[in-house]
Amino acid sequence: MQAILKRSMYRALTCFVALLTVGFAFWRWASTQAHAQTGEPRKPQEQAQGGMSTAGAHAAIYDAENRPITAGGFVDSGPIVFQDIAEQSGLTHWHHVMGTPEKTYILETVGSGVALLDFDNDGWLDIYLVNGSTYEALKGKAAAPHAALFHNNHDGTFTDVAAKAGVTNDRWGFGVAVGDYDNDGWPDIYVSNFGKNRLYHNNHDGTFTDVAEKAGVTLGNWSTGATFGDYDGDGRLDLFVPGYVHYDIDHPPIAGSPAVRFSYCQFRGLDVMCGPRGLKGEPDHLFHNNGDGTFTDVSEKLGVNDPQGYYGLTAVFADVNNDGKVDLLVANDSKPNYLYLNKGNGTFEDASYASGYAFNENGREAASMGIAIGDYRNNGLLDVYNTVFSDDYNPLYRNDGGGNFTDVSYQLGIAEVTIPFLGWGTGFLDYDNDGWKDLFVANGHVYPGVDKTDWGTTFAERPLLFHNIEGRKFEVIPPVKNTGLAQLFVARGAAFGDLFNDGRIDVVINQLDRVPALLQDVALMKDRHWVGLKLIGGPKSPRDAVGATVYLRAGNMRQRGDVISGGSYASSNDQRLHFGLGHCSTIDSVEVHWPSGRIEKLSLPEVDRYYSIEEGKGVARKIRQ
Repeated sequence: MQAILKRSMYRALTCFVALLTVGFAFWRWASTQAHAQTGEPRKPQEQAQGGMSTAGAHAAIYDAENRPITAGGFVDSGPIVFQDIAEQSGLTHWHHVMGTPEKTYILETVGSGVALLDFDNDGWLDIYLVNGSTYEALKGKAAAPHAALFHNNHDGTFTDVAAKAGVTNDRWGFGVAVGDYDNDGWPDIYVSNFGKNRLYHNNHDGTFTDVAEKAGVTLGNWSTGATFGDYDGDGRLDLFVPGYVHYDIDHPPIAGSPAVRFSYCQFRGLDVMCGPRGLKGEPDHLFHNNGDGTFTDVSEKLGVNDPQGYYGLTAVFADVNNDGKVDLLVANDSKPNYLYLNKGNGTFEDASYASGYAFNENGREAASMGIAIGDYRNNGLLDVYNTVFSDDYNPLYRNDGGGNFTDVSYQLGIAEVTIPFLGWGTGFLDYDNDGWKDLFVANGHVYPGVDKTDWGTTFAERPLLFHNIEGRKFEVIPPVKNTGLAQLFVARGAAFGDLFNDGRIDVVINQLDRVPALLQDVALMKDRHWVGLKLIGGPKSPRDAVGATVYLRAGNMRQRGDVISGGSYASSNDQRLHFGLGHCSTIDSVEVHWPSGRIEKLSLPEVDRYYSIEEGKGVARKIRQ
C-alpha cells in the first residue's frame, strides 16, 4: 500500500512539474515571437529555442595546452584500454557520407548507426555500417553511397560483402536494428531511412532480400533508431520505429520559411541549421508481427504513436520493472522522453512522467540522443543512461524498482564532465572483466562552426569512459596519448561486442562523413575471467531470445544480462551476453528467464568460454576460438 501511495504521489508531483515545464516552454516561445516582431535583442536562452533544448551556456573548459577539453586533457601515462585498429582491420576503405560538409540542414547532421551481428552463423561477429546519402544521389544525378557489411575473416581483418549480400541500402540511412523476426535461426536487419525503410530477410546463404514492402514496414519520411521486442508474448518479435522530424526535401527548413516556426535559427548567438525545435515532428510506429511475414501497425491503437509529434531518435524494448514483459523506452530530442510500461495484456501504460524518465534531475527535458541500459549496481534492476546535447549533462537514471527512476548523475560524479561534450552512441560494458558494468560514450558535435568559437567544445571530440567502482560511483578513465580514448571522432552510432572471441568487449563507431573506428579492448585484465552466452529461444519465445534475462552468480556477485535489440544511438549490439567474473574461476549458478515465462537453472563447467543455451535443452559447450 505504501508503495502504491508513493507512486501515486510521485505521479501527481511529476505531472505538476510537467505542466510547469510546458507552461514555461510556451512562455519562452511567446516571448521569442514578441522579440521577432519588435526587433528587440534576444536573450541566450531564447536563442536556444531555434534549435536544441539545453541547460544554457556554460563556461569553456580548456586543458593545460589551451585546447578545449573535448579535444584535449590528454595524459602521458595511465591505464590503456582501447586502441583503434580500424585501418589494419580493413574498415577504412569505407567512408560515411551525409549531405554537405557545411551541414546547412538538420538532415545532414544526425549521422548513422552500426550493428554487430553474426549474419552467417559462423560464430564470429560481423559489422554492418549504415551510410547516409547526398542531395545529388536523391535526385538521381550521382551514385548513392553504400552501406557496408564487413564479414569477419577470423584473423583480425574484415571484408566488405555488402554488394554481394544485397544490403547496400542506397538510401539516406540512419538506424539499424537486428532481430530474427521470422524465427528461422538467422538474424535479419531492419534499416531506417529518410524515405522508405528496409527489412532485409536473411536467406541463410550469405545474402539478404528486402521484404519491407511485403511486410508492411517501409513507412516513409524520417525514421530513426528502431528496436525489436515481443511486447505481447506470442513468441514473435514485433518492431518499434521512432520518427524524428517531418522533412520536405523540396522545401528544407530555413529560418523564416513556412517549415520553421521561428524567425531565426541560432545556438549561443551563432547562426546554425534549424531544428529540431520549431519543426514538425514525425510520429512513432509499433508494428505487430502477424507470424506470416507481415506486420500490422498498432501504434495508434496502443497509444504509442507519439501524437505530440516529439522528435524520437532511439528506442529500446527492455523489462525495466521485472515483471517478465518488455517495456518500451524512447529517447526524444529536445522533448520529454517516453517510458511505456507493458501491462501484460498486449497494451501499455504511459509512465513517462510518473516514472521520472521524462525529464532530468532539474525537471527539464533534454536533447536526448542515445540510450544505454544495464544493471550497473548488480542488484537485478536495469538502469538507464541517456546521451544529450552539449551545454547539458548526460543523465543516469537509477532504477528504484516498480518502473520508477531517479537521476543520480551528479550524485555519482559523472554529470559535469559531460557538459562540454555532445553524446551519441553509448553502452554499459565490462571492459576490464571485474564484474561491474562500466560506461562508454561516443561524442561529436553537429555544428562545424563550433571550431571557430570560444565555447570550449569542438566538432570532433574524444570519447568518454567511466569505470564502475562496485556500483557506488564512476571514475573517468583518463585519455592516454596515442590510444583510442585520446582520438577525436565525429561519432554517431556505436555498437559493443566481442569481435575477436577473446572475452573482451570492443567498440565500433560510425563517424559522420569519416571512416569508422574499431576500438579494440586491450585493457590489462590481471588474470580476470569471463564467460559468454548465446541464447536460443524455444517454440514459445523469439528464436534469438530477444527479451530474455540471465542472472549469473559467481563468488559473492550476482549479475544480470539482457538480450536486447537496438539502443545506443540507432545501433544494435552483440546479442550474446558477456559476464566479467573477476578472479572467480568457477560459476556458482545461471538462471535464465525466457520470454515465454519459463525459468531454467543451469550450471556451466568452465570459464573463459562461450556457451550456447537453448530453451528446454540446456547447455551446449562452445569451444573458444
